[in-house]
Amino acid sequence: MRNILLVCAAGMSTSLLVQKMEKEAASMGHEGKIWAVSVDEINAHIDSADIVLVGPQIRYKLPKLKELGNEKGIPVEMINPSDYGMMNARNILEASFKILDGKGA
Repeated sequence: MRNILLVCAAGMSTSLLVQKMEKEAASMGHEGKIWAVSVDEINAHIDSADIVLVGPQIRYKLPKLKELGNEKGIPVEMINPSDYGMMNARNILEASFKILDGKGA
């Protein structure tokens, strides 16, 4: 069971991606939770996450979010902008699983 938290400016654009990722995850046999929040809400959610994926539109916040993730032992990575733009849920999930399995993105 892997819990994937997506973070963006308002949590709205990533909500669309969450829907696609949930469908794709189900087809891959993934069990776990995928959800999206705004960057302002991350502190209330990060402890429930196994990985945090950051929307490219807030890449400027990545260093600070990585710092928070390091404190909690939770990987924080930016979603590949191309995959984000194309809403390529499978690529995003596969990259997440590689990170969680310690194989990098």
